[in-house]
Amino acid sequence: MNRKRSGPAGKSSSFYTSGWKTSGAVRTLLLLLFVLLFYFSLSSRLVPETYDITLGAKSEHDIKAPYQEIDQYATLMAQEEAAEKVGSVYSTVALHNETLLDEILLRIDQLNQDDQVTTENKVEIYRSEIPGRLDQFIEQFIRANEGSSTYSASLLEEMKRVVEIQKYSIPEETFYKLPRLTSEQVAEMRTVGRDIVRKLTSESLRDAETARSKVAELINTSTLEQRTQRETLQELARFVITANRFYDQEATETAKAEARQNTPQVVIKQGDVIVKAGQVITKDLYERLDSMGLLKEQRTYWPQLGVLLLSLLFVLSIYGYVEMTAASASPSAPSLKRNNAHGLMLLLIFALNILLMHLVAMARSEEWPYIGYLAPVAVGTMLVTLLLDMHLGLVSALLFTVLSSIIMNVGNGSVFDFRYGFVAAVVSFTSVLAIHRASQRSSILKAGIMVSLFGSVGVVALTLVESNPDRMLLIQSVGFMFASGLLTAVLVIGLMPFFEMTFGILSALKLVELSNPNHPLLRKLLTETPGTYHHSLMVGNLSEAAAEAVGANGLLCRVGSFYHDVGKTKRPSYFIENQNGGVNPHDKLDPKVSASIIIAHARDGAEMLKQYKLPKPIRDIAEQHHGTSFLKFFYYKAVKRAEEQGTECPWTEDDFRYPGPKAQTKEAAIVGIADSVEAAVRSLSHPTVEQVESIIRKIIKDRLDDDQFNECDLTLKEMDKIAETLKETVIGMFHSRIEYPDDKEWKNRKEAKEQRE
Repeated sequence: MNRKRSGPAGKSSSFYTSGWKTSGAVRTLLLLLFVLLFYFSLSSRLVPETYDITLGAKSEHDIKAPYQEIDQYATLMAQEEAAEKVGSVYSTVALHNETLLDEILLRIDQLNQDDQVTTENKVEIYRSEIPGRLDQFIEQFIRANEGSSTYSASLLEEMKRVVEIQKYSIPEETFYKLPRLTSEQVAEMRTVGRDIVRKLTSESLRDAETARSKVAELINTSTLEQRTQRETLQELARFVITANRFYDQEATETAKAEARQNTPQVVIKQGDVIVKAGQVITKDLYERLDSMGLLKEQRTYWPQLGVLLLSLLFVLSIYGYVEMTAASASPSAPSLKRNNAHGLMLLLIFALNILLMHLVAMARSEEWPYIGYLAPVAVGTMLVTLLLDMHLGLVSALLFTVLSSIIMNVGNGSVFDFRYGFVAAVVSFTSVLAIHRASQRSSILKAGIMVSLFGSVGVVALTLVESNPDRMLLIQSVGFMFASGLLTAVLVIGLMPFFEMTFGILSALKLVELSNPNHPLLRKLLTETPGTYHHSLMVGNLSEAAAEAVGANGLLCRVGSFYHDVGKTKRPSYFIENQNGGVNPHDKLDPKVSASIIIAHARDGAEMLKQYKLPKPIRDIAEQHHGTSFLKFFYYKAVKRAEEQGTECPWTEDDFRYPGPKAQTKEAAIVGIADSVEAAVRSLSHPTVEQVESIIRKIIKDRLDDDQFNECDLTLKEMDKIAETLKETVIGMFHSRIEYPDDKEWKNRKEAKEQRE
């Protein structure tokens, strides 16, 4: 027989996939755009801008610091200002002046009891000895404390100087009163005097006159009754009272040094304005700009080269993954190598995620130092995982981690900010693991909550390991992180339909939605062609199992099977599963007309699916599941009728073939095989395991011999797996109808016995 392959059925797969989507030049352009995206997104953080600055001229721009740096001059000025604010330090010295008074009164009592000394001599002794007692007391105190850590030498020297300056001069008449004091009077004076002096010197005194002015009042209200006692004790008390708080030069210098040391360094943060527009460039400003590499004449291109190399490494990581996985990926799965549209979508996802990070980084302020945790970094990884591939989502998570640690690094002198990088890694990898098996839109919200929880744990961990963690900053950081997870879920839910419609991506979530029996087309299929509807469900079960056995998209096969025969709703009664044992209209039709009706259901189904805006992979399955297969029954019927009429058949085999195209993907080929297997097994009244296996092998062999698999990448090994899986699935589905060898033997014996009887 003549088997031509002309017309649409013979077109190669390149015809259907030609254009910019498979162009190598476009793929190269996309890689270049990736490099530019990474370069410009990072250069704003890593490449300092240079300016044409002239010493003494006014700046035409606001000039910001490209990185964090310590302002040495401002720090020195702040330290000196802090030291000036310290002022003089005064230290208190515990002299115990009441001891000196007690010694003087004991000496007076001792001398007054000596009858050998005349009154005149006693007066002379008191006049010469008592004033010197204070000097001896101070000298003795200095010798006792020299070299100790309690009082510095400078403090003791200052004490001696101040005491000498503020020394009280006892009136002359007091010396004449002293010889007249009895032992009883002196004893009373000692008791009262010690208490008064101790009380007055217990306070800090920089000027002794402050305490001396209170002596008279305290003595006059004391238990001393005689005037001589009161007047004498008053003068002696005034004499022994000294200042006890003195300027401490060494402590002052120590305090100033501590003030300088405790003064925080003045830091010029990244992004701070160091020169305002219109400000005159002084020598100090010019030197600062020079040290920061902001002068155009000092410009270097090393940072640009570094950012370019970093961008190339990012792109190479994506390109390497694509090359590594392209060979093993299913043709129906989104592939950056086979379809540039998917590469463009990945570029847009990266651009969107980077834009979101930059927007949040711009919102950082002193009031909200950790607003960077609000950045929805996981949006990109979720979209990549849902729309493209889980493993590519993991690669993207790694890249977003590095990008986040650079972009969110505001006000930090280093290239990377470990805090944001760590949190970005936590939320990115969490989002991939939480979403990769999503089957409903609500799964995105659950993944967003997981991102919030795990991200918050990461933020808490980073905050607690710091010394003296700030509780309010911790609450603020956790709040931003929790909001970030919810914002991520909202953005992903909103963006998913845009990417699915724009790039024709058929995500798992979309497939699950399309499998809903309430979809208008499935309801139409159920109500108008219940036989076809049941057939489609059976084909879905068979094709899903077979697809998963060879690593194809089982969910796509199942949902595609649900819609593959929707074209039969235009002429339900012309298909045997909907005839319910009634009249077959094909019995009265010309074989060519019958063939045209049967053939039309594939094209009609594709058009209906397009009208209802179902994704292209579903339409492709409906259009390609028969490929260019041959309707043998109607062709042989036409040949037989022509022979009966004694004429030559005017039709060729090609007139009884489906127009195609042949299956372009594994999924379309598997659905086609499952479709034929289900119909063949259903036609058997009492199928056996051998019959099922034989039918499946024959269907696959016939399609293979008919070149129906030439345009998809099914291998012979995969066909064997498909055959074995279909056999096991059919046996499971039609278990009650299929006769096993033992059952067949038992039935034959039973029939033979009945015949003998």
